[in-house]
Amino acid sequence: MTFGRVNPQFRLEDQGIEGLGNVYYNLMEPALIKAALTNGEGNLGQGGTFLVSTGKFTGRSPKDKHVVRTDNVADTIWWENNKEMSPEGFDNLYADMLAHMKGRDMYVQDLVGGADPAYSINVRMVTELAWHNLFIRHMLRRPEREALDSFLAEYTVINCPSFKADPERHNCRSETVIAMNFDKKLILIGGTEYAGENKKSVFTLLNYILPDKGVMPMHCSANHAKDNPVDTAIFFGLSGTGKTTLSADPNRTLIGDDEHGWSDRGTFNFEGGCYAKTINLSEEAEPEIYATTEKFGTVIENMIFDPETFELDFDDDSLTANMRCAYPLEYISNASSTALGGHPKNIIMLTCDAFGVLPPIARLTPAQAMYHFLSGFTSKVAGTERGVTEPEPTFSTCFGAPFMPRRPEVYGNLLRDKIAQHGATCWLVNTGWTGGAYGTGNRMPIKATRALLTAALDGTLAEVEFRKDPNFGFDVPVDVPGVPQVLLDPRRTWGNPEGYDKQAAKLVQMFADNFEQYVPYIDDDVKAAAIG
Repeated sequence: MTFGRVNPQFRLEDQGIEGLGNVYYNLMEPALIKAALTNGEGNLGQGGTFLVSTGKFTGRSPKDKHVVRTDNVADTIWWENNKEMSPEGFDNLYADMLAHMKGRDMYVQDLVGGADPAYSINVRMVTELAWHNLFIRHMLRRPEREALDSFLAEYTVINCPSFKADPERHNCRSETVIAMNFDKKLILIGGTEYAGENKKSVFTLLNYILPDKGVMPMHCSANHAKDNPVDTAIFFGLSGTGKTTLSADPNRTLIGDDEHGWSDRGTFNFEGGCYAKTINLSEEAEPEIYATTEKFGTVIENMIFDPETFELDFDDDSLTANMRCAYPLEYISNASSTALGGHPKNIIMLTCDAFGVLPPIARLTPAQAMYHFLSGFTSKVAGTERGVTEPEPTFSTCFGAPFMPRRPEVYGNLLRDKIAQHGATCWLVNTGWTGGAYGTGNRMPIKATRALLTAALDGTLAEVEFRKDPNFGFDVPVDVPGVPQVLLDPRRTWGNPEGYDKQAAKLVQMFADNFEQYVPYIDDDVKAAAIG
C-alpha cells in the first residue's frame, strides 16, 4: 500500500524498487512521530520531542564509507582518503539490499540540498526507520507541499540499519557500509542506526558536485549581521569545536550551523535544520538551542532521561559524549528565512587544541589561512567518531576530511581564489584547552571566545595591538577589552612555561610533518607561510 503525497510518475516502483510492504511518502512531523512510536523506535519526550537511542553506533563510521570506482570518477576522487568499492561489489550490495527490503515498510522523503536554487540538488531519502525520515526532514530543505506532485529526485539515498553487509561479496570493510555511486546517483547505507550518516552522505555528494560549478563547499556554520546579509561570517571546524554554539549568536542572524556553499552569488546553507551537540548544554549559556530540546518534533539522540518525567540529563554521557538534537532551522528565532548570505567578510577557523598551546584567537594572512585550512588541526572530541573517548589531536584537512571526496588542494585553491576575489579577514580561534594540556588545563571560557569573536566581527579587534607569535608566525592581540590579558598569551597561563615550550615545539613539528604531503601541490606563498 502507498500512503502520503508523491509524484505519481515517480514512486519507488518507477525506480525499480518493488515488492515492499507499506510505503509512506513525505509524511509530516506528527505522522512520522506516530509511526515511530507505533514501531517502538523511541519515546515521546517533553514538548513532543522524540527520544531515541541509536544502539552501538553513536557516531560516524568514516572507515566504512566507500566510493564506487568507475571511469568517470577514477581521476577526480581522493583515493587516499576514500575507500574504493568495485562496481560489481556495489551491484551485489544493491541487489541484496533490495531483496532485504522486500515485504518491509519503508519511509520516503523528497527533499532539497542547498538553499540557492542555482546550485541545489533534489534528493530522495528512503529509510527503514520512521524517525530517520523525521531526522532528515529536519536536516534537508523541505519543498512546498504542492511541489511534491511533480518532484523528481536526481539522487537517491537508501538507509537500512537492519541490513548487514558481506565484506567479501560487497567489497567493503565490515557489516556496516556507506557506499556512494556517483555514476548511478545512488547512496546505500546499512548496518548503522546513527542518523548523521544520512546528512553527511548528502554533504559528501555536494562536496563532489559543486567544485565543478565554481562553488566552494564548506564544512562550516555561517551567520550575518542583523538586516545586513553582506556582513557574513563563516566558521570552519570539525564536530565539537563550537560551530553550532558560536554561530547561534543572538545578536546576528543564523544562516546555518554545519554545511554551506560559497558561489559567485554569495553564501548559502545546504540544510534546513541544525544538529547540535547537547552534552553539558545549559539554558543560561545557549538558551536558543536549549529551548529546542522541548519543542515538538525535535529528535533527541542518545540522551539519558528520567523514565517517569522524561526530563533530560545533559551531563550524563554514559551512552555517548556525542548526544545530539536535530531540529528545523526555524526553531532558532534569529535564523534567516532565506538561508542566504553575502560573500564572507570574516572567515573563522575553529580548532580545539588539546595541547593547550594555541592562543584563543589569531589573525591570519591569506596564505596562512590556506595553510591552516589544508592542515585542519583540531582534536576529535569524544564520541563524534566510534572509539574516540577523549580529545584526540588530529589533522583533518579542510576541517572536514571524512566528507572530502576530492583532493584537498581543490578546496584549498577555491578558498584562496574566493578570498582573493572578494576579500575577507581570516582568524584562527582555539576553543580547546588553556593553562595546560587536556587533563591538566581548563577548557577555554566560552565567554572569552564570544567576546573575541564579537570584536573580530564588528571590526574593533583589528584596531588593537598585535604581536607575532614566535612559534606559529601569526598575529595575536595583546590586549582586548573584556578578555583577561593573560588568556591572550597561552604561555603565561601555564604554571611551568618550560612545559608550554615543549608542547609548542611538539605541535610545531606535528604541523610540519603533516604538511609535507601538500608541498608538491601548493604555491610558494603558502609554502612560505608553513610552520616549522
